[in-house]
Amino acid sequence: MEANGHDVVRIGELELRFLVNDKGATVFEFIVPSHARVPAPHYHKDADEILYGIEGIVTVMVDGRKQELGIGDAVFIPRGSVHHHENLHEGRARALVVITPGAIKRCYFEEIADVINVPGKPDLAKAQEVMLRHGLVPA
Repeated sequence: MEANGHDVVRIGELELRFLVNDKGATVFEFIVPSHARVPAPHYHKDADEILYGIEGIVTVMVDGRKQELGIGDAVFIPRGSVHHHENLHEGRARALVVITPGAIKRCYFEEIADVINVPGKPDLAKAQEVMLRHGLVPA
């Protein structure tokens, strides 16, 4: 799954390689370096999420239940479920992420990257405003 440079969004150490950005679905490869900072727990108001493990192990927390997502494993996160992803292991982890419908588009990730990728500490109030505007609710 190689993406052109213009299809990649970086949020801190995280890398998202977009494959589909449509009203029906948003699909991207999610690359998480070992022990990287990851988004805070949140839920989606209007979209479901599916993760499929490609490399390494992503630890996924859904509604307080921890699950290790390895190669070939999948997890479904229904809208309204509080969730969080992280890589607690050595080596990078990769997962294919499908958000359906495509209510959370690439533009959300670009906007949140602009808030997070700054010198010093990011403005958390601004990050929350971006999240809420795109249908993500911090938990």
